[in-house]
Amino acid sequence: MAFLTRQIENNLRLALADTPVVCLLGARQVGKTTLARKIEPQRAYINFDDEQVLQVAQADPIGFVNGLPERVTLDEIQRVPELLPVIKSVVDQARLTGDSSFGRFLLTGSANLLLLPQVSESLAGRMEIIFLQPLTEWEKQASASQSKHFLLAQIVNQTIKTHIGKADGKADALALAVCQGGYPEPIARSQSRANRWFRQYISAILEKDVKDIAGIHDERELKRLLDLLCFRTANLLNKSALAGELRIERRTVDRYLAVLEKLFLIQQLLPWHRNEAKRLIKTPKVHVCDSGLVCAMRGLKADHWQKKSTEFGHVLESFVVQQLMTQASWMDEALRFYHYRDKDQVEVDLVIENGADVWGVEIKRAAKVSLSDAKGLQRLRTQSGKNFVGGVLLYNGNAVIPLDDLKQLYAVPISYLWKAS
Repeated sequence: MAFLTRQIENNLRLALADTPVVCLLGARQVGKTTLARKIEPQRAYINFDDEQVLQVAQADPIGFVNGLPERVTLDEIQRVPELLPVIKSVVDQARLTGDSSFGRFLLTGSANLLLLPQVSESLAGRMEIIFLQPLTEWEKQASASQSKHFLLAQIVNQTIKTHIGKADGKADALALAVCQGGYPEPIARSQSRANRWFRQYISAILEKDVKDIAGIHDERELKRLLDLLCFRTANLLNKSALAGELRIERRTVDRYLAVLEKLFLIQQLLPWHRNEAKRLIKTPKVHVCDSGLVCAMRGLKADHWQKKSTEFGHVLESFVVQQLMTQASWMDEALRFYHYRDKDQVEVDLVIENGADVWGVEIKRAAKVSLSDAKGLQRLRTQSGKNFVGGVLLYNGNAVIPLDDLKQLYAVPISYLWKAS
């Protein structure tokens, strides 16, 4: 498929212009190497998936780094963390001689270096980390990718306005988007070919990366856990139940969850509470990071959208959460994300914070909504008090409709995730 513009590209260019070490992190096959090579084609490129190169770097980290070209991309850096303290030393030495060396090292990694215990050397103040997520639906639309009016920006900036749209005759667009997911490679394939790609993708990760970052040599239990999580995406994370079903210890579940997070396959969404201390003791939600992966593992297809509505409801939630969290990386604001659930079982799928300001997002797969569908947003508004800025109820319809007289709550089509309003 043709290269699609990534919204994060400008952030990467800015980082290379004023930071000695830039690290581009994300799951395998999300497009890190493609982006790195596109942004600076003349830069030297070294890939540590090449076993011969890896062995040379591991045998003599100092000699390897000292022999590198002036500007270099080091791909899959998590496979050779021994290089990081040497890179730090080289950067510090350059600073002593007055050489800023901005953009000298562009690192890419398929594991989150911040979560790897073997990465003991800090590059704080010397390195900027940029996370590349799977493609969003916004980025897939070439015309929209140049615009700044993506949905999360509209929510945060309160620019959503009433709009009565017309049916576009593409009732299956949302189902197709959810089943496709955001990995570039399978997007152009048929559903059956995409499913095969995803199965081989998971096998390759578990056979290679898991051994590199966690020393796990029997990946079957980890695969079974990922299978279970695909069936429980967008659910509260019950570690004891997972341990019971897998017949393993609770601490082993904790370890495996950490590995899957390091590989950018899942993420835990912490609970929101007015008392920040209480957030730490409440139950998080777990989301598998790509809806296409979930659908492939569960055998869900676009033409199942109507007859498997409950199953798709959870997958849709994870899809929207990932879309909005990725859009947050395009913004200057340091947004934080949570979920809300209280003792009355009233929920909000996504709570967004910026400082003291609070927004809520509720997600429904229905084509019609009513005020009663917004009771979670109303409860969040009550709990947030004066800090509540606004909320949206995303649904599979065509119109932007106010849900209260204060114009704080709106029902918004999910298609706004990929359409400029």
